[in-house]
Amino acid sequence: MISASRLTLRRGPRALLEDASFSIHSGWHVGLIGRNGTGKSTLFAAILGQLAPDKGEMSSLKNVAVATAAQDTPALPDLAIEFALDGDVELRDLERRLAIAEEKEDIDTICAIHERLGMIGGYAARARAASLLHGLSFSQEAQQRPVADFSGGWRMRLNLARALMCRSDVLLLDEPTNHLDLDAVIWLQSWLAQYPGLLMVISHDREFLDAVTTHTLHLENQKANLYTGNYSQFERQRAEKMSLQAGAFAKQQKQVAHLQKFINRFRASASKASQAQSRIKALERMEMVSAVHADSEFSFEFPEPDRLPSPLVRFDDVVAGYGEKIILEKLRVLVAPGERIGLLGQNGAGKSTLVQTIAGAIPALSGDLMRDKYLRVGYFAQHTTETLDPDASPILHFRRIDPKISEQELRGFLGGFNFKGDRVYEPVGPFSGGEKARLALAMVVYQNPNLLLLDEPTNHLDLDMRHALETALMSYAGAVIVVSHDRHLLTSTCDTLWLVADSRCVPFDGDLDDYAKWLNTRDLNGGKKVSKKSAAAA
Repeated sequence: MISASRLTLRRGPRALLEDASFSIHSGWHVGLIGRNGTGKSTLFAAILGQLAPDKGEMSSLKNVAVATAAQDTPALPDLAIEFALDGDVELRDLERRLAIAEEKEDIDTICAIHERLGMIGGYAARARAASLLHGLSFSQEAQQRPVADFSGGWRMRLNLARALMCRSDVLLLDEPTNHLDLDAVIWLQSWLAQYPGLLMVISHDREFLDAVTTHTLHLENQKANLYTGNYSQFERQRAEKMSLQAGAFAKQQKQVAHLQKFINRFRASASKASQAQSRIKALERMEMVSAVHADSEFSFEFPEPDRLPSPLVRFDDVVAGYGEKIILEKLRVLVAPGERIGLLGQNGAGKSTLVQTIAGAIPALSGDLMRDKYLRVGYFAQHTTETLDPDASPILHFRRIDPKISEQELRGFLGGFNFKGDRVYEPVGPFSGGEKARLALAMVVYQNPNLLLLDEPTNHLDLDMRHALETALMSYAGAVIVVSHDRHLLTSTCDTLWLVADSRCVPFDGDLDDYAKWLNTRDLNGGKKVSKKSAAAA
């Protein structure tokens, strides 16, 4: 259904894909992966016909229904549920035609339209839209609010709901989990796993990819390699392929050295000239095996904190909120060095409020709160990248933190986050979302905290950078509190889970699978409080 033949795609003078060929068939669920900048979104644009190939051929999606989530949404007056319903184009067309037919009292047309509405499930469409929005964490009240009332992240969720509402044959999703919380990610992966059509999804969430994909298209070194299997299966196959390639490369290099040695020795010898010439031709005919390049572009670690007092933070019966609005109460929290805590809870339950209160970004409303005098917080907030100065370079951002740092030290530090060459002097305004996230994270790391508060740190980070972050956190001596929809990050870095729900924060006895069951039990109980016993039994 989707195929490329000797495809070349460029962005400006740089080739993103060159001479790439692949075929993707109906019903496949394909994860499109690769480092940031390898051309994933560009390939989507070519598939959608928005970008013409520079060379080669890209099949067009004619006579099939294609759905994709828009990247922007204007401040519309339409209600959220009506905006989602607009995703079913045929439904909306039938509704318009029905209104005209009823006005003209055209009985035959009215009957034909009602028959078609029945065939496409039109009478259940509103319930289907409400279910999609509920899964994406829109309350019944929120579904009746205008699109203009929502922030950019919530409008992205509306765009996703609209794409899912379309009865499509092909569904293309570019980073659909970036603006979702963990609850919505769990719901979305269940929905996509049941999608009957051809799915292509760009994602850096390996748990999500494992749950929803059957094939993997990997973009690397201007090539597109198609693998059968989800992300974990791709990793195993690629490791085997690289091992074989490394062996073949070493064997060929030995053969090349042997031939070259003979050529260098006998090129000038009259008696051996013909033999030397034949070996030169053998080298020219040889199809060279590429060297294996598997090293990450990112390598950093958190410095040893100057002091590690214990506890770092203690709350006793603290009430947290904004102004007179209470979000959390009866908070009893103790954070000691070395602790790895993951925060769970539905959207709006108060996870970010708790993190901001611990950070001191908002004051506690009441209660006994202790922060050690040597506490040094490194806080990465969801919107940290928006606080970057668009006119300042990475070098200047760090100069503002530490005017005394030498340029050589700074360039070396930034190199670990893949800011190299002249990139460190360029204004950050045109940087991609991933580059801004990397810079903001680098600034947090540099300040040598003994308590890290990470609120959705992986948004816009590719798999290599996520792995570098996980590796750095494993050897970090301070305490970590994480809010993330990336289950691999939570599983690999957190030893303890706290559940934020019903205006409280309590330890959660279970893993992320138990949390998914807890969510399901809570939904079955209409959002009412669910005891841990009933959650464990779900």
